Amino acid sequence: MYERKIKEDLDCGIVAAMRVFGAKWKPCIIDAIGRGIKRPSELHRYLDTTSPRVIDMQLSELVDFGVVVKEVSPGFPLNVAYSLTPLGESILPVISALDHWGSRHKDQVKVLHERQLSRNRAKLVAG
Repeated sequence: MYERKIKEDLDCGIVAAMRVFGAKWKPCIIDAIGRGIKRPSELHRYLDTTSPRVIDMQLSELVDFGVVVKEVSPGFPLNVAYSLTPLGESILPVISALDHWGSRHKDQVKVLHERQLSRNRAKLVAG
């Protein structure tokens, strides 16, 4: 297992929150489950711009942190569903605020992103 050389300051609220929620797809996974998408196959279809493996890894981390609970019903095939714990539900207003901010500023972000991609392409050509 990887051990950080510089210890994280988990007394800092932002660092603590980023430890739990700070992966690329975790907020999207939490949002999807909060919207009623519960089964792994539904999550994979809903978040189709990333691989099922990444979604499954981040779901597992969210379960480990107590943000999401995994419910397995017996039978064949197994019926797996995810739901938010009270801790997971407590982050929904923050995710909603991020979504609102992103919706308001997406045009500016797109322009800046394209500019950054152009600079990176120019560096590759020049390098």
